[in-house]
Amino acid sequence: MKRRFVDLSIFLENDVASDPPGLEPKIEYFTHENSFEQIAPFFPGLEQKDLPDGEGWAVEKVSLSTHNGTHLDAPYHFHSTMDAALGDKKESVAIHDVPLDWCFQPGVKLDFRHFADGYVVQAADVEAELKRIGHTLSPLEIVMVNTRAGSRYGEKDYVSSGCGMGYEATMYLLERGVRLTGTDAWSWDAPFVHTAKKYQETKDASLIWEGHKAGRDIGYCHIEKLHNLEAIPATGYTVSCFPHKIRGASAGWTRAVAIFEDA
Repeated sequence: MKRRFVDLSIFLENDVASDPPGLEPKIEYFTHENSFEQIAPFFPGLEQKDLPDGEGWAVEKVSLSTHNGTHLDAPYHFHSTMDAALGDKKESVAIHDVPLDWCFQPGVKLDFRHFADGYVVQAADVEAELKRIGHTLSPLEIVMVNTRAGSRYGEKDYVSSGCGMGYEATMYLLERGVRLTGTDAWSWDAPFVHTAKKYQETKDASLIWEGHKAGRDIGYCHIEKLHNLEAIPATGYTVSCFPHKIRGASAGWTRAVAIFEDA
């Protein structure tokens, strides 16, 4: 057997439309040539010319939200409590308490690229796609949705692109034992710009973040801003997406990958 990895993550980088304006990551780069002032205080009397080739170290200073880049949302992000529908309502777990076995499981990809931007996926859509790919869900499988947003990453319309997973569709997965999901869109839910229009028409606040809020009933995690989902099949691989360990946080960055065991 030969092991093969497919990267499902985006970069953390400057000047790319990966988040709404004002919420982007900011990375300051210090190179071998301009980092001497960081080194000098440790070694009194040192001059830059004394270093091999006059070079210091390379290091970066990063300003981030836990929701920049490809990241794993914890149940705590969605609501203060979880598992009400299981008869065991309790405080939602933060990212450092997410069970690690949720983060390394067989993957399933649902192809929803044909749905219009802002469409809210329903349980019947999930059921139809599972039938199309010939798959029956098993508990703890990691279910990822490939939306049109994946093809718009880095473009100005990325944040407003792609369909979203509604409450009904999310619960369909959770009721079958799924505890970790993912999307290549900016959000698991439909883009806010589309939901905002519906809210203005109906004043129904239950439409806001309805997929996320399913976590009130059954606690779960999801990965947002996946990438390259079109490069993998519907099934036949393991997904690894362990989050960075940030105490008490609502999310943690992850290097999500699909792992294939090829004959």
